Amino acid sequence: MTTSPGAGTERGRRHIFVKGRVQGVWYRGACQQQAEALGVDGWARNLPDGRVEVVAEGAPEALDRLEEWCREGPPSARVTGVEVWEERAEGLAGFEVR
Repeated sequence: MTTSPGAGTERGRRHIFVKGRVQGVWYRGACQQQAEALGVDGWARNLPDGRVEVVAEGAPEALDRLEEWCREGPPSARVTGVEVWEERAEGLAGFEVR
């Protein structure tokens, strides 16, 4: 019997809101690179209030690592706060910058 990669692993979903100097500093693009390297699916977008919103789905360990990265961001970002919500995975595929 063969199984597909990731079979039997629980996928989680995190909805992350990042505030600080996170727009105009390549935060979303760097987040996409990080997510893809970790095998995390989802998206990132700028919000009108200056925050970045990230939705991420994947293995719990990978989500932990992406969340940790979101708390720092790329070198030019200055993260001052992060809010995280656990949600039910919806089956997103790939990671995009919106």
